[in-house]
Amino acid sequence: MRNVCVLGAGTIGSLIAGLLSRAGDYTVHLVDHDENALKRAAEDIDRQNLTPLAVDAIHGSGLRHCLSDYPFEAIISALPYYCNPLVAEYAIESGLHYFDLTEDVTVTRYVQNLSQDAETAFVPQCGLAPGFINIVANDLMGHFDELDTVKLRVGALPVHPSNVLKYSLTWSTDGLINEYGNFCYGLEDGHEVVLMPLEGYETIEIDGLLYEAFNTSGGLGTLADTYSGRVKALNYKTLRYPGHCEKIHFLMRDLKLNKDRETLKRILENAIPKTVQDVVLVYVSVSGKQRGELYEENYVKKIYPQTIYGKLWSAIQVTTAAALCAVVDQVLNRTELYQGFVTQESFRLEDFLENRFGRYYR
Repeated sequence: MRNVCVLGAGTIGSLIAGLLSRAGDYTVHLVDHDENALKRAAEDIDRQNLTPLAVDAIHGSGLRHCLSDYPFEAIISALPYYCNPLVAEYAIESGLHYFDLTEDVTVTRYVQNLSQDAETAFVPQCGLAPGFINIVANDLMGHFDELDTVKLRVGALPVHPSNVLKYSLTWSTDGLINEYGNFCYGLEDGHEVVLMPLEGYETIEIDGLLYEAFNTSGGLGTLADTYSGRVKALNYKTLRYPGHCEKIHFLMRDLKLNKDRETLKRILENAIPKTVQDVVLVYVSVSGKQRGELYEENYVKKIYPQTIYGKLWSAIQVTTAAALCAVVDQVLNRTELYQGFVTQESFRLEDFLENRFGRYYR
């Protein structure tokens, strides 16, 4: 049995714990400071392989004591991005494999620097974007002799938008604001450039529906570092229904709420409902030379909510949790192949989709 510690019993952490505990060969300790969140999560999880632990993972020494009391092999963080530097430090101290869902560029670089000489694997950005989208892009880029332009586009949207933003809070509000407000990175003429969030506006049509796309932070993961000098143009943009970007621009730029994110968070969470009736859009376009001729290849997929173990989970929950579990499963079953900082593009798309957790993408 693999003994793992999952931090955070929220919308994503609870499904991660559920998928792993019901797999049959994982024992999961689910850690959260909120006993009510633990109780809700436990209702959906096989209690035979689950131990809820009411511990404050960030404040005080509770998590450190927890990691010393149990023979964990890995620690999985489904906490907000700003908690992960401390969690990674605990993983180093305890000699554990480390996985997170962060989209934050600064946090990822901190984990990278921290884990350079680690004997265990440190794998941040294990969700949808960054995460699965990087695995797909890397696979398509491998089909080309010479790379020209690579576009990564991802959206998590309500199937039935009912408000002026045409959006629902399908995951972390902190993470959403972070993506909308922080600097973005990409490659132009083969060199890394800084891009402004909410800029780079374009439209794209998928299955006859029109979407808008614009720069957001973090979704590119480590691809810009991996492919620097090897591809002319590489960028990541978020997909939304038309009109969303203009209104977010008004809130964050015109009203200057990017400088008062706590107020913006309260506004969004008070006004925008959550939903499990969502759709995840994944779009990757790669163009370049194959046998001397210019070609383009695309990967396009829509993923909808799924019933897992008798409960309906939203598309963003499924895609995020399943992506992380597939990466965890690959690393822990072949630990001799992974140590130190591990990028998402280190994983083969074929292996990911054949994995028992990656099947939710099929």
